[in-house]
Amino acid sequence: MRISTKGRYSLAALLYMATLPKGVFVTTKEIAAAAGTTDGYIEQLFIQLRKMGLIEGVRGRNGGYALAKPSSQISVGYVLRECEGSLKPVVCAGSGSCPKEKDCLSRYTWSALYRVINGCLNNITVNDLAADYNAYENPEYTI
Repeated sequence: MRISTKGRYSLAALLYMATLPKGVFVTTKEIAAAAGTTDGYIEQLFIQLRKMGLIEGVRGRNGGYALAKPSSQISVGYVLRECEGSLKPVVCAGSGSCPKEKDCLSRYTWSALYRVINGCLNNITVNDLAADYNAYENPEYTI
């Protein structure tokens, strides 16, 4: 399984917006600079993220984009599956369409891996990513 720039930058954009105060709208230019990509690429990604209902846009002087729902309600698994397609480690994992499925020695391994990947990613939210990011950026030292 490989996560493309589409999935990575979509999550990075959502993470960036999740670290901002509620109601703050940011431009794609700002998000692109923070994510390390181009404004045009972020705009392309936002077409799908808007269709998914994850972001909202406002035109005008103070316009831009913000999360359309709380970051605690956006799972990493959902974002990656919508942006990337299947997260199966191999095409035939759990599909029931492989002619060698009955005799496949590794099908249980691939199916188990697929379940673990989905379970893990479904249990991580964009809010969790933001909390980890904020803890990393603002470490508290206790002696």
